[in-house]
Amino acid sequence: MRDRPDGVTESALFEALAAGWGLTVRSARYVPLGAGSYHWAVTTDDGTRFVTVDHLGGADREATFARLEHAFDTAVALRRDAGLGFVVAPVPTRTGATVCRLDPRYSVAVFPMLDGRSGRFGPHPPADRAEVVALLAALHLATPVVAAHAPPVDLALPGRAGLHDALRHLDGEWAGGPYAEPARRLLADRAGHVVALLTEFDRLVAHVRGTTTDWVVTHGEPHPGNLIRDAAGPHLVDWDTVRLAPPERDLWMLAAGPGSSDSGDSGASEAVFDDYARTTGRAVDPAALALYRRWWNLADIANYVAELRGPHRITADSSASWEYLQAGLVSP
Repeated sequence: MRDRPDGVTESALFEALAAGWGLTVRSARYVPLGAGSYHWAVTTDDGTRFVTVDHLGGADREATFARLEHAFDTAVALRRDAGLGFVVAPVPTRTGATVCRLDPRYSVAVFPMLDGRSGRFGPHPPADRAEVVALLAALHLATPVVAAHAPPVDLALPGRAGLHDALRHLDGEWAGGPYAEPARRLLADRAGHVVALLTEFDRLVAHVRGTTTDWVVTHGEPHPGNLIRDAAGPHLVDWDTVRLAPPERDLWMLAAGPGSSDSGDSGASEAVFDDYARTTGRAVDPAALALYRRWWNLADIANYVAELRGPHRITADSSASWEYLQAGLVSP
C-alpha cells in the first residue's frame, strides 16, 4: 500500500511491538509495497524485521482476524512441522501468537527481513516455472501436516453483491469521489463483458465443485512479487491468503495467459504441469485453471469498483486502483 493506514501512529505500533514481541524499536521506515497490507522495516538492537499491519474491515472484524490467525498459524506449521524452509512465516509473540490486535480496526504481525530480490506481479517467466512448480508441489504435499490449521477457501466471488449493485446503478451519477464518475462510465461501457465473465465464472465453479477431489493447502498468490530469492534460494512470502483449495488456485499463475506473445509459452506450461502431476500424482484440471484466472480478474474488478464508487480522495492508492480497474476491464 502506498498510503499509510488511517488512524495508525508509529508510537502505537511501537508499543504493540514492545508488548507482543518484546521489541525495542530504534528506527523504522514505512515500505510502500504490495496491496492489502501496510508494511514497515523496523530496526531493533538485534536486527531488522518486516512488520505488517492489516485492516480488518468494517463488518465482522473478529471473523476476519480469526481467518488471518488461522492462515498465519498454518504458515508457522508449514515451516516448523512440515520442514518447508521456503515458507517465510511470522515470528511468534512471547506468548506464541502469530498475529495480534493493534487496535479494534487493525492487526499487526512480525516477519523476518530477507536480504534478497523479488520479482514483480505478473506471470512467471517460462524459465522460472520448473522451480516454482517444485515449491508448489512440496507445499501441496504437506497438506496432512497442516489440514487442521488452514481455513478452507470459499468459491464464492468476494464483492459480488456490490458489483451487481453497481451494474444496476449505471444510469445515475456516482458521487463518491474524483474517480467515481470515470469508473461508472468505464463499467457502463464494459458491462456486457463483465456479465459474460460472471456467467463463465459460475459455469466453471459448477464444474470444479462437481469434479474436485481432496483439496490441498495453497498459498493463493504465488506470483513473482511474492517470491524472494537470496543466497539460500527462493522463498514465498505473504501467507495471509493461505487456504485449503483446489491446487489450481496456485497453479494458474504458471499457465500461459491469453494472448501470450511467447510461442513456447503454452508448451512451457504443459511441461511444468506434467512435472507437477508426476510429483504429486494429481493431474492439473484446465477448467480449474480457468476458474482461478477468472476469479482473480473479477475479484479485482469488484474490489476496485467498490472502492472508487465509495467515498475517496485522490491519493497514490486510489490512483493505482483506477489504473488497475482500467486494466482489469479490458482483460480478455
